[in-house]
Amino acid sequence: MSAAPRDPRPLVGEPLSLDLLNTRWMADGARQDLLTDVDGLAVWLAAHGLDDRFGADEATLEHVLRARDALASAVDSPDDPVGIARVDKILGHGRIRATLTAQGPGEEPEFKDATWGAAWLAARDYLTLLATAPDRIRPCAHEACILHFFDTSRNGTRRWCSMAGCGNRAKASRHYARVREA
Repeated sequence: MSAAPRDPRPLVGEPLSLDLLNTRWMADGARQDLLTDVDGLAVWLAAHGLDDRFGADEATLEHVLRARDALASAVDSPDDPVGIARVDKILGHGRIRATLTAQGPGEEPEFKDATWGAAWLAARDYLTLLATAPDRIRPCAHEACILHFFDTSRNGTRRWCSMAGCGNRAKASRHYARVREA
């Protein structure tokens, strides 16, 4: 049994919807994309423990890419009715079924077509973020970065996808500009 391929993305661990957006990133001035094939989809599914529920196949990849584009529209322009409609269309491919288990009440997502499952879960996660704290869904403040994050800082002032990456580059740029002016 071989180990799953390494996730090459610079920012992982964000909520599912934002992590789907972060399957595109910049590296050395060039746009990278994890979801160019089913192998990349397998890496993303495994990162969220979804690989045992949904297969990494062409249909699932197509639906996840549609969800990523819809979420990008909604996140980047939250008041745009087109982006809202695109996310809503993804949500139309599944539903939540109320359940009762030995542990108590629960919810179970259901899909007519399981190839929509991962895409639907990402869209549903976006609804959860909107209900929790819509103002904490943010793009990285670095001008060359295209990553998004959910700000979980105590005071809600996080600006960078990563302080070690983009935050440090911004500080270094400001320092260099001050030294050059002096």
